[in-house]
This record gives sequence, C-alpha cells and structure tokens, in this order.
Amino acid sequence: MTALLLEARGLVQQYDTSRGLFGRATSVRAVDGVDLQVNRGEILGIVGESGSGKSTLGRMLLGLERPHDGQVLWQGQPLPAPYSAAWRSLRAQMQLIFQDPLAALDRRMTIADQIGEPFIIHGLAKGAEAMAKVAGLMARVGLRPDQAGRYPHELSGGQRQRVVIARALASSPRFIVCDEPVSALDVSIQAQVVNLLRDLQEQSDLTMVFISHDLKVVRNICDRVAVMYLGRIVEEGPSDVIFSDPRHPYTQALVSSIPKAGTGLSHRVILQGEPPNPAARPTGCAFHPRCGAADRACALEVPVLELNRGRLTACLKLRATGAQAA
Repeated sequence: MTALLLEARGLVQQYDTSRGLFGRATSVRAVDGVDLQVNRGEILGIVGESGSGKSTLGRMLLGLERPHDGQVLWQGQPLPAPYSAAWRSLRAQMQLIFQDPLAALDRRMTIADQIGEPFIIHGLAKGAEAMAKVAGLMARVGLRPDQAGRYPHELSGGQRQRVVIARALASSPRFIVCDEPVSALDVSIQAQVVNLLRDLQEQSDLTMVFISHDLKVVRNICDRVAVMYLGRIVEEGPSDVIFSDPRHPYTQALVSSIPKAGTGLSHRVILQGEPPNPAARPTGCAFHPRCGAADRACALEVPVLELNRGRLTACLKLRATGAQAA
C-alpha cells in the first residue's frame, strides 16, 4: 500500500491588486480550494495553461507561501509557520528545482560553492567532508570534476540545471517540487534532464511534484497527473489513464494538442478564446465559456471534484451521465 507523505486540504491563495493610483483594490484567487494527496515515492504531475495556479500551488506545498485558507499536512501534521525554526528544520527534507537555472544560481559563486551551500545552512558537513560530498553530487548528476571551479555563465543551460538539481539533492530531501524544470532547455537537453530526474527518483525513492505545461514530458515521467484550470483541479488520475482516456473537456483539449507522428491536426480540440481573468471569474464552472459541451446549468453551478469511473473529475456533464463529455 502507498503511504501518504503530503496532503493539501482546501488550499486557497488570494492576492489583492489595485488598478492605477486611484483604482479600487481587487482580489485574485490564484489557487481556489485545492485538495491534493501526494504519496511517498511517486511523481505527481500538475499541468495546465499559464496562469492556472500551478507554481503558486507548488510554493504552498513547500510552505514557501502561507495559504490564504486551508492547510498543508506533512506526514499528517500541519506545516510549521514559514521561516520559523521548525519550518527551517523541515526545509532540509523539502526542496525546489527552479524553472530558470541561471536566475536560480548566484553568478558570483562557483559551482562547487553553490552545491555545497546547503551543507553549511543545515549544518550537515564542513571542510573536507563537504568537499567530498560536493564531488559525489556532481558525479551523480553528470558534471565533471573540472567544472567545480566554474561560474554559472561558463556552463550550458543543461549543465546549469544539473547544478540546481545537485544543490537540491545536497540535503538528502524526501520531497522535491520541480517547477517547469526543463522548459528553458533545448529538446535534446530536456530528455537528458528528465531521464536524470527519473533515475534519481528511483535510486533515492524521492517524492516529486512535477509542474509543467509540456504534456509530452509529463506523460513520460509522471505516475499520476492533476489538471488545473483557473486555480482549481478539474481532473486527476493515473498518468496512463489521463492521457489515453481524458474525460474532462479541458483535459481532452490539452491531450489533443500533443503531436502524433503520421497524423494531421484533425484530432485537435481547439478551445475558443483565452482563459478568463482570475479577477473576474465566470459564474458556475469557470471553463464553461470555452466548453463546447456546456449548457445553462454549467453557468450556474460550480462542479466539485468527485470520483467518476476510476478518476476524479469536476464536470457537471460527467456527473450527470457518468460518461465521457462530448
């Protein structure tokens, strides 16, 4: 049986914004009532269009942002308050791999110093012992010993991302959030980094949340997938099931965008319009203005995420028929 490592209950993140000097403040819900479970040793993918709340959710799972409402449980216990002593102690077990490796690294520090920094912060090793651990981490992620004294600008994008991964592994974490870790890399380098992450996960029994808009990558690396739209999860299930038999109309549109060799574009589901403004969320189902299957009820009632034939979906049409939406 799988053991639950981390759980989100009713997570809400709300930001207040203003329009100009004399504008009235408005509230934007980047994450709107998310329930999520992450099991030990699995890779959970979170997908959706830009602005769907994926990265905000990832930061809240790590305790880097305090939720406006709801809570995150780590092994059944609420996360400590951000930046408290208990939170800092727990941070060694929870790490983040950033989207842009160059922005995530200090350009004034050598690669070895940056990989070894967690040893100093968490008091894990020092001196010759720390240097030996740094060398071991570099070898583990495929970096050469002669690169230890180099600076970030002297490395390629793929090499910099390997540095970020090595630094994240330095504290021997149990849980890692990968926030678009390959989106800034060339396709050939993407495959290398994805294979590296999968190998590291299998070797160390790591638990990962993999945030991405690249469905091909998610399909190849993730065990389970949660699909987000405008701050809410609309479908969740095993990766092979989600990609072979998507049921929510939004998931169907996303999956149809994955290129298939030898086929044209006739299978594509083209969504109408742009995602709604989070500050002016549509009534009822947030997806209904772009959904070809929507009816009057969809504009009035907010669907809840519930079990439907082996996976979780949030769609009134699916709830009514128990079958795949058109």
